[in-house]
Amino acid sequence: MIDKILDVGHVRSTTGAFWFYVLSVVMLVGISTSLLHVLSMIGVVDVSGSFFSGSMMHTYIGSVFTLFVSGLLLTHRKLTSDIFAVLLTVLAVYLAYKVDIMLGLIPVAILTTIKK
Repeated sequence: MIDKILDVGHVRSTTGAFWFYVLSVVMLVGISTSLLHVLSMIGVVDVSGSFFSGSMMHTYIGSVFTLFVSGLLLTHRKLTSDIFAVLLTVLAVYLAYKVDIMLGLIPVAILTTIKK
């Protein structure tokens, strides 16, 4: 079931897009927190605060994650020539960086409902 939710080539309904969003947020929290914990143990970064308190390093990782997932969706479905899909990707990365990562993943979830 999880592999179907994570499949970027699968066109989703509204319910499927919601579960894609929830799973993406959970994965992002796990990846970001684990990565920054390891990097702070090594001494590469100095992180104060959790994922939900919004440190800058979590924002950077979340923005890259949003760009990565949106890019996978665009290239796997061959939507790179669709201007609406590209604008949704730009909006998602902008919202993830400037406003909030969790808000930036909403256009990515909407992007999963677009057919080729």
